[in-house]
Amino acid sequence: MPDSFSTDLANYCRAVAIRAKAAAARLAVVAGGVKNAWLRESATALRRAMDALTAANARDLDAATAFGLTDAQIDRLRLTPDRVEGIAAGMEEIAVLPEPIGVSIDSTVRPNGLKIDRVRVPLGVVFFIYESRPNVTADAAAICVKAGNAVVLRGGKEARCSSQAIVDILRTTAETTGIPPDAVQLVETTDRDAVGHFLRMPDLIDVAIPRGGEGLIRRVAAEARMPVIKHYAGNCHVYVDRAADLAMAERIVVNAKCQRMGVCNAAESLLVHADVAGTFLPRIAAALSEYGIEFRGDDRTCRLVPSAKPADDTDYYTEYLGPILSVAVVDGLDAAMDHINHYGSGHTDAIVTNDLIAAQTFATRIDSSAVMINASTRFNDGGEFGLGAEIGISTDKFHARGPCGLEALTSYKYIVYGSGQVRES
Repeated sequence: MPDSFSTDLANYCRAVAIRAKAAAARLAVVAGGVKNAWLRESATALRRAMDALTAANARDLDAATAFGLTDAQIDRLRLTPDRVEGIAAGMEEIAVLPEPIGVSIDSTVRPNGLKIDRVRVPLGVVFFIYESRPNVTADAAAICVKAGNAVVLRGGKEARCSSQAIVDILRTTAETTGIPPDAVQLVETTDRDAVGHFLRMPDLIDVAIPRGGEGLIRRVAAEARMPVIKHYAGNCHVYVDRAADLAMAERIVVNAKCQRMGVCNAAESLLVHADVAGTFLPRIAAALSEYGIEFRGDDRTCRLVPSAKPADDTDYYTEYLGPILSVAVVDGLDAAMDHINHYGSGHTDAIVTNDLIAAQTFATRIDSSAVMINASTRFNDGGEFGLGAEIGISTDKFHARGPCGLEALTSYKYIVYGSGQVRES
């Protein structure tokens, strides 16, 4: 769609949402087998369209420099044959997940004979705003439709050609397999005001899910008139307790920080009990130096690691997404938990300890979507948790928390079976 269409942007956005609402009503009664057939046929079609997809992606890559993308961002934008295969395989993996819709969550029979079932149902229409990664286009469409939802996709302009090529394939296979094609729609204008229009349609859109930088997420949370599933930041911590196995602690910290630095479940802060700091901090500093990690620490950290730079409050609040780690020496478990609950973002926090009471206390008092005991923060992920797929990781407490898989994209309703009962009081 040409950007000149923005003169009638509100009407365009409403038309998209109306089509999505109608598609959602139809999709809610589509059998699981039909949705799975669409997923498998889409995977096959994506593989067959390998050349067309990489050609569309090449147009996005040609424009990437003009958009000011970094080398890392360009790499995330790039579609290779292996990445297209990964997208197709991901759709097949979602196809084999259990059908979530129509499942009875629980059932009771009341003394008056009423049978009350609580049954899982779709949310309806999802408005998904995300960064410039073509694979996310397919992943989001697949998980939304599998959960019975229509999805309106608003991707970044940097991946416009790639996302459109993917959505065209998904809509074509939808038509041939019995899925309403408007269950998957890509917003075709790059006008930033389009997001605002969609966020003001609670009558047509049931939930908004932003996936990207903190600025985007805060804008969506502030403007949306419908519920928002969000996470603002991934300021994740690892606390090394006095009772930690220090070799284990070293492996966990290195993995949590360095396996992939630019993701939301990478560790950004390290806390070490004062009783083991003298031994552990020089050791972990040496291990992390091989990855180019810069320490920013409190006074005690700087004394133990001379290369560390002094940290301030800003450092402890920061999600670096790169080779910087904030570090502090704490006097005990209570101090560690207070630090995490004050500076953390409620995403993922870990303790390394052989003290069961300390581990249980940490798990109870840390207010995060996932708490790891003797394991890397990197495991807070839908695939690693056995959910099969996720649309994001939520730091909210309502409606979903942690990795948002199929169940997080559903709600429930009560179905009551009677035999003529009437209420007397």
